[in-house]
Amino acid sequence: MLKRALTLASLALFFAGLNSCAKTADETTSQELSQDIQDKILALGFSPQNARAADDGYVVEGDIYLTREDLDRQLGYQLLRVGDEEQYRTTNLVTGLPRNITVWIDAGSGGKKLPTSYIAALDEAIARYNAENLQITFTRISSSSAEIDVTRSNGNYLASAGFPTGGNPYGSIKVNSNAIGNQPQSTVASILAHEMGHCIGFRHTDYMDRSFSCGGQAVNEGAANVGAILIPGTPSGPDPNSWMLSCIGAGQNRPFNNNDKTALDFLY
Repeated sequence: MLKRALTLASLALFFAGLNSCAKTADETTSQELSQDIQDKILALGFSPQNARAADDGYVVEGDIYLTREDLDRQLGYQLLRVGDEEQYRTTNLVTGLPRNITVWIDAGSGGKKLPTSYIAALDEAIARYNAENLQITFTRISSSSAEIDVTRSNGNYLASAGFPTGGNPYGSIKVNSNAIGNQPQSTVASILAHEMGHCIGFRHTDYMDRSFSCGGQAVNEGAANVGAILIPGTPSGPDPNSWMLSCIGAGQNRPFNNNDKTALDFLY
């Protein structure tokens, strides 16, 4: 299982003001990882550049969490990177279409819950998907028996999600509302829609060069075994407004652009 972990130290999804945070004691840079570990990370289709150990696993590409078991997993396929900033998906998608996916958010009073304002933000994220007339729809329910639970986390990341398994969406989105801070509803909705995108199988639009949206050092994983599948019909040049870009600035709103809609419609 691959789980995204958006760390404060790496900037990972969102706010440039957080990238000054120091590493925690349990994190090491790729220079401190063994060559064997770095080779396994690359073999899975992720860049070992700036990878680090964290939480009994490894954080790669700034925000994707791999367990130790993941490193020994064989992909079973060969993929080539084509173009630059097209939309990409993972090898796993949600099946059984048409399908409605239920979502629950743990929001309200109490230190372990997300702010009540996140309910409206989730509703906005859901409405963005449902407006596209896809074979996947989302419905927010009031029970934690939903297929995707949105809960609060106080970990050293801003938000986390994962990729589908067994034809089902990844079942958990964790959000560090303290780290995100006081952002407009549209920004929080963009964050949640982004995480929902991972839950149904989308990778970052700029996974091969996170500097496109995050700044800093360019990271390109190379031409083979990159672990992402090009979605036909999406652009071969930079796409500065995609909802699946790695990073988003404070106060920004990222509804689906035309290329995002093409990608969503092609898959679902």
